[in-house]
Amino acid sequence: MQVRQIFVHPVKGLSPQSIAQAELRENWGMVGDRAFGLMFVDTGKEPGRLAPWQQKKHFAVQNDWPQLAALCCHYDFDSQTLTVKRNQEVLLSAKTNDEGDRDRIGAFFTEYLQTFTPSSAARHPQKASICFVGTATGETQYRDREPGQISIISQATFDAIAQAVGVEAIDPRRFRPNFVVEGIAAWDEFNWIGRRVQLGSVLVEITAPIGRCFNINVNPDTGEADLPLLARLPQHFGHARTGVIAKVLTSGAVTTHDEISVYGA
Repeated sequence: MQVRQIFVHPVKGLSPQSIAQAELRENWGMVGDRAFGLMFVDTGKEPGRLAPWQQKKHFAVQNDWPQLAALCCHYDFDSQTLTVKRNQEVLLSAKTNDEGDRDRIGAFFTEYLQTFTPSSAARHPQKASICFVGTATGETQYRDREPGQISIISQATFDAIAQAVGVEAIDPRRFRPNFVVEGIAAWDEFNWIGRRVQLGSVLVEITAPIGRCFNINVNPDTGEADLPLLARLPQHFGHARTGVIAKVLTSGAVTTHDEISVYGA
């Protein structure tokens, strides 16, 4: 068993980035993952660089606004620069450590979403101004769950889903994991719940399966809902859960191809 791929999601709701090594912090999760957010300013919550953790309904995210996936977003942690492209055209390049540029980021996404209609189940369907919140220095995180955690899914699970729904492959970015692992059978990650897992030098505890939302239907390149996975998973497997949540117990780095060990009954 080993780590196949690692993904970081610098801005909650925007494109994931494939990375070769991740820093995990005890009781925090992956440093830099969901470090920023696109927060609606009409929620009554305090905006700003160090806005505290808040529920998903306060943010613009892909499962509510699937058109966000049509934007190719990349964050350079060294230069603290967010670049947004569409069809290879640069639409925005801004420094997240510059207040003027942060205002430009908020204004860009405010204007972008004005031209679209959110999904029917959107928690925040109103078109409102957006404030860019968070920092890249390990002080903020806007994951779906308040305690700092990571997500893990087996490549074999993706392969089983692809075979069941009749496609060549499932793009893991639809499921927005942190770690894709290989060397275990499809769905076997569910058998890790309640056990401790060693990812390279880092020890984590698997706590629960992950229930899925509309976002898995959305093509991570086009923003179109082109594959009804949320409906097809229960048809083929009797549930709409894939992957597991893990609490980070020790700090350290995890690299692709690191070996994995599972402990406990």
